[in-house]
Amino acid sequence: MNSRPLNSLGFAKPPSETRVVVAMSGGVDSSAVAAQLASEGYDVVGVTLQLYDHGAALAKKGACCAGRDIHDARRVAETMGFPHYVLDYENTFREAVIDEFADAYLAGATPVPCIRCNERVKFKDLLATAKDLDADCMATGHYIQRKTGAHGPELHQAADPARDQSYFLFSTTAEQLSYLRFPLGHLQSKAETRALAARFGLPVADKPDSQDICFVPDGNYAAVIEKLRPGAADPGEIVDLEGRVLGSHRGVIHYTIGQRKGLGIGGLGDPVYVVRLDPETRRVVVGPKEALSTRRVPLREINWLGDAPLDSRAEWAVSVKVRSTRPPREAILRPVSATEAEVELLNPEEGVSPGQACVFYDPGSSRVLGGGWIWRGR
Repeated sequence: MNSRPLNSLGFAKPPSETRVVVAMSGGVDSSAVAAQLASEGYDVVGVTLQLYDHGAALAKKGACCAGRDIHDARRVAETMGFPHYVLDYENTFREAVIDEFADAYLAGATPVPCIRCNERVKFKDLLATAKDLDADCMATGHYIQRKTGAHGPELHQAADPARDQSYFLFSTTAEQLSYLRFPLGHLQSKAETRALAARFGLPVADKPDSQDICFVPDGNYAAVIEKLRPGAADPGEIVDLEGRVLGSHRGVIHYTIGQRKGLGIGGLGDPVYVVRLDPETRRVVVGPKEALSTRRVPLREINWLGDAPLDSRAEWAVSVKVRSTRPPREAILRPVSATEAEVELLNPEEGVSPGQACVFYDPGSSRVLGGGWIWRGR
């Protein structure tokens, strides 16, 4: 039996004999991770994915995985003295993330492409590349914790609730979790990360956080979708819950569930909200705020991280997030199969939208139990 103590990444060998691929976006978080591990003597290899066109990306501040950020990641690697590689994943990113994003909006859903990017690109293709490089593990700058439990590695929320990224990482599988490391998850604030970067003299120590979705300039989703899917912004009718026409709109893709402002149908007295999008009839359905309340949420494509199989029980008491910005709420999870279920919210939520994720948490701890994708149901 090997009695050597585990190093900080959980391996029973010296850091110098432990190769770790660090997924470097060019931001301060992943840069701090790479610098910290290099300073501890690990065999660090930095890898940055080019996900979309350099020219378009250079014009946008606060993006990631593009021209300026690739340059910044390279400078960090040079500062700390470890190798750095750039991989062209433009086609993969378009097929696995951008195309689905556009199609989901056209179908009246509200997609979360950052989750798909983690699931289909970073934790799939990049993780495979890390293994091809004979790395012992792959580290990222995500704010989430990996803890060892009685049945193996567990996913837990970050120590800093304000930075927690568990909503965007629910689809991380148990197999991927065994290979991944998240060195920032235990930090109490983003200020600690910036201080770490400053201590190593990194040029990105004061770099602003990335904003919005990386391939959507200035948050203008509709413009991106119109470019990807010409004709997507065909006009249609705004109707109430009984189907009465209240006005016209300039394309379903310009609206989201729960939207109140910008409807252009004043003079109705009480405020109305977007309750449903019907892309087949090109109708935007509006109604009073109470019409947004949802108690039952159908889910599919569930990734379950609990110790026992999802469908080994008729129901699970969980806490759930139906939006990344909302706190977990008490709910009952009722499996339909190993990958489908219905969530019953003990207190109704407003603005639950198809295309969003519903993430499960253990009510008694910080543990993430997985999650699924919200859809309209049968």
